[in-house]
Amino acid sequence: MRLLRIALIALILSAVAYTQTDDLGMGAFSNDKGAILMTVDASLVNRIVTSPYVMFYAFLGSKDQGQAITVAAKDVVMVYKGQEYPMPSVKELRANYGGGIRDLDLYQHLGKEAVVGSWVRMYQFPENANFFPTLTQAAALPTDEGHMVGYWGFLTPLYFKNPGFAKGDTLTIKVRDKKNPQLAGECEVILD
Repeated sequence: MRLLRIALIALILSAVAYTQTDDLGMGAFSNDKGAILMTVDASLVNRIVTSPYVMFYAFLGSKDQGQAITVAAKDVVMVYKGQEYPMPSVKELRANYGGGIRDLDLYQHLGKEAVVGSWVRMYQFPENANFFPTLTQAAALPTDEGHMVGYWGFLTPLYFKNPGFAKGDTLTIKVRDKKNPQLAGECEVILD
């Protein structure tokens, strides 16, 4: 009986610890199990995996429509091979990487049909602010925070310094509310 109880506890703990990310296909992944819903499109990273900085496109939303959530740029991290990587600042990215306009142009030409297969289709994403707007005349100013409430989500590119990605690698992108770290979300991504 004791062995059965230990096995049951281990099974419950492993189920809680499992990321529970859905592979939507075409480089898109989604996790709707946390307080912050996340869908991450890694199709651009899959195309240019050797770029010094890599861009993921993230769709974030509040699971509880009555809960307002604010994610600060400093609270977005990537976990790769057990190490946590923060996003660079806009100033650092622009000083060290000149591929932002190319990334956005290439991303706009990639298929996004898989993303629509997730919770994203039920939310609206105003495109008036994001963490890394392109450096063009019509671009909005960069923001340090993304806001989500009701069925209004936050859509933004996420840049990270490339730690040496290779095809088949697995990484996790994590976000949390700036005031309440218990309100969090994460999405596992497999590069192909």
